[in-house]
Amino acid sequence: MVRLVRSFVQSILKLVNSVMAMVGLAMILYAVWMISVWQRHTGELPFGGSDYPAPWFIYTFLGLGITLCVITCLGHIAAETANGCCLFLYMFIVFLLLMLEAAVTVDVFLNHDWEEDFPADATGNFNELKNFVRSNFKICKWIGLSIVSVQGLSLLLAMILKALGPHRYDDSDDDYSPETAPLLKNAVHPPSYVVGDPAYGSRK
Repeated sequence: MVRLVRSFVQSILKLVNSVMAMVGLAMILYAVWMISVWQRHTGELPFGGSDYPAPWFIYTFLGLGITLCVITCLGHIAAETANGCCLFLYMFIVFLLLMLEAAVTVDVFLNHDWEEDFPADATGNFNELKNFVRSNFKICKWIGLSIVSVQGLSLLLAMILKALGPHRYDDSDDDYSPETAPLLKNAVHPPSYVVGDPAYGSRK
């Protein structure tokens, strides 16, 4: 029963991680598109020495996308192995990500001058994204809540999987250790033979 629950939690955690991976890939693709627009307007890549101000918005989006993909890979490894250290590291990183998102949300809603906390964006993409969010606030709100819910669910599933512990071999498995356990449980073992001189009966 414990194995069945563990397998179910592992599958759900992998599915939730896949959703986070799609979000990370979407952010990376958007960052790549912004890089192409920047290169088309300036004639150079935003990385390296440039006379233009640093496009921090592109860097932020690209970094967040890569971070989400790395967290997803760690989550898949933790879900597959059910290792305590991997699960703890995954939970810690997801918790820090949730705290960062909560801090940014509180700053936006409570600080009316929150835009002044960010430097000037030379690309103009920050203003475009801000105007898009304002014009489609309801949709963006539900998308944001969905992403946060997925992250919270992944944290909860990781805690449940850590509480269940790693894979164990019960005593009902014919007392075989993981290294010596046969591939087939009901395998028929051949009878043992003794090599020796054949015994002949008495002849009349």
